[in-house]
Amino acid sequence: MTDSELIVDLRGRLIETLNDFWDAVSEPCGLPEWFGRNLDAWSDTIETRGISEVIDSHDILTVHVDRQGLFDGNRQEANVLADIFDGGQSRLVVHALV
Repeated sequence: MTDSELIVDLRGRLIETLNDFWDAVSEPCGLPEWFGRNLDAWSDTIETRGISEVIDSHDILTVHVDRQGLFDGNRQEANVLADIFDGGQSRLVVHALV
């Protein structure tokens, strides 16, 4: 049996700020209107679960982004966000622009 995976592909979408990231993942991840739009709320959503029925209905969440904007290098908020993804139950894949 294979794990059920939710893939959120944000490649091609310029994400400059964490607010841009929240805007981008809200719909495909089924985040409720009351979602906190902060790193602690995201951690609870993908690690603890119980916030998004969409995420909770999958074993694994994988988010793909381009290496630009927020994810273009060594921005502190991007590093903290990336650290929330555990590499098992949740993954952030940063793709080099070609």
